[in-house]
Parts: sequence; structure tokens; C-alpha cells
Amino acid sequence: MFDVTSSIRIGIYGTEEETAQDVRNFALWSVGYAGTIKAASATPVFLPEKTADLSWKEILHDIDGVVLGNGHGQTPQHLADSEELVRFCREHQIPLLAIDHGMLALNLALGGSLHTDLPRELPEALQHRHPPEKGLRHAINVIEDTYLADLYGEGEVVVNSEHRQAVQRIARGFRVSATALDGVVEAIEHEKENWWVLGVQWRPASASASGLDIQVFRGLINACEARATQTADEDTADLAA
Repeated sequence: MFDVTSSIRIGIYGTEEETAQDVRNFALWSVGYAGTIKAASATPVFLPEKTADLSWKEILHDIDGVVLGNGHGQTPQHLADSEELVRFCREHQIPLLAIDHGMLALNLALGGSLHTDLPRELPEALQHRHPPEKGLRHAINVIEDTYLADLYGEGEVVVNSEHRQAVQRIARGFRVSATALDGVVEAIEHEKENWWVLGVQWRPASASASGLDIQVFRGLINACEARATQTADEDTADLAA
């Protein structure tokens, strides 16, 4: 187990991984968002569910970065709340890691579109979801010169991607950073350096994740640290002016 060495606070919007009580093949850190974020040297904070009486400014007032997982539910209101969170993070340039359904909410919130039923819409695609086999894994291709390539290395890696929906048209201002071998989008990221945001279709904190998957959380934390340093430098410059 690792000790937290950073003051960075990572807000988790949604419930803990459903496999948080399971055991991995390796035991370097606990399964789930909280254990993985701690291992990546930050403090995890589970955020309350959005309500009409609670603004995103209040919810995120002491949060440095956000993990958007599967949210607090899949009702239209829950999905709208997740999309609103994405837009708030964009407006305030809060680093964001969007995972699984969170990546789909990210793409929709910023103008992209989805395949809602891969087997029907893309029958030639790989079987991205196979219910009888828990923790299905398949290869993806990480595209060179992307943030994701900085974290994983470019080329082919294997991830635990299980999904029936997928990105169809990518949101404006984003680029694809990984695809499955059939061309289905598996990761997207913002093109500009003023806002660090990464969406991944796989589940990097679940029991079937690999040791490499902690890198997406480290990338988020590094972005938070860089943002905090930039803010401190700007505050110092303002005082000196």
C-alpha cells in the first residue's frame, strides 16, 4: 500500500466501483476509485449527489480534480447532472477523468453523439460486451502524440473494456487517443493544453484492471498539481503588480 504524499483532492462523482470488495491478481493497492487514487498519491473525496439546493460551485469548492464514473444513476436527471458537471469543469478548467459511462456523458455534454447499441449499429465490431465472462479484456491501439500515449506508451495494450454504447461523433475540440482494433473509439482527450480532460471506455480501478491502469489517475493528479502551481504563480504575480 502507498502513502498519500500530495495535498491534491480528487472528487469522485458517482458510487464506488461495484467490484471494490473483489481481489485483483496483484495486491499493490485496493480495488476501487478510493484505493487507486490513494495509491496514486492523492486524497479521494466522494462527492454528494447533485440536488437543486446544491450548486457545483459548492460541491467542488475544495476539489482539485474530478473523476466522473458511472454517476449516481442512469435516469435522465442523473445523466443531465453528469453532463452539467462536465460543462462546469470546462468553464473552470478543472482537470477531469471520465470513465466508462462518464466518458459517454463527457462526449454528449460537449456536442458529440453515441452509438447506443454497438451489436446492432456496428455488427462487424468486436464483441465489446460479453456478459457470461466477467472482466472481458481486449486490445486497443493507443495513438501516438496524445496524452494517453504519454501515460501508457503508444501502440497496442490490453484493457478491461466492456460496453454496449460507444462514441460515434467526437465532441468538438477533442481528439481520439485510443481505438479498439475494429476502430471503435476507446479513449478521447481535449486537444488544447488549457484544460486537461481524458475519457476512457475501460474501468481502470476495477478488479480486472491491470497495474498499468493507475497511470490515468496519475495523469489526472499531475494535471491538478500543474494547475495549482500555475494558480499560485498567477496570484504571486498579481500581488507583485
